[in-house]
Amino acid sequence: MTPSKDTYRALNSYTKLMRAAESVTSRLTRLMATEELTISQFGVLEALHHKGPLCQRDIAAKILKSTGNMTMVIDNLEKRGLVRRERHSEDRRYFTIHLTDKGQELISRSFSAVEAAIVTEMSVLTAAEQENLGSLCKKLGLQAMAPE
Repeated sequence: MTPSKDTYRALNSYTKLMRAAESVTSRLTRLMATEELTISQFGVLEALHHKGPLCQRDIAAKILKSTGNMTMVIDNLEKRGLVRRERHSEDRRYFTIHLTDKGQELISRSFSAVEAAIVTEMSVLTAAEQENLGSLCKKLGLQAMAPE
């Protein structure tokens, strides 16, 4: 059975979106690996760098990862001395995650390199194309949140 034009267009667009995202992510991940960081670890450090101390749940929401995955990521960052957990005084189950001085130094240095690489990656598109891509991705990403 031959797919309809709508089905073919949707599948073709999805494939191109995923291949482009994987390609760019792969190149950026290699850059993060020079600092021995995974993309999730980089995301945690970046969120703390820009937002300040956060609870694990908020970090997970910001970088679109599960809270279970965040435990392992934060454990590994803590072992390297890049973050520290601080137990909440009123609710002992609640931890706030803080950057250490070592973590702040690492993310300050590595974020600049990743930021420059992202600008370079996106420079194949004109400013208008980047704006359009951003709008389309936002529309696609938020469509599940639209009222029915």
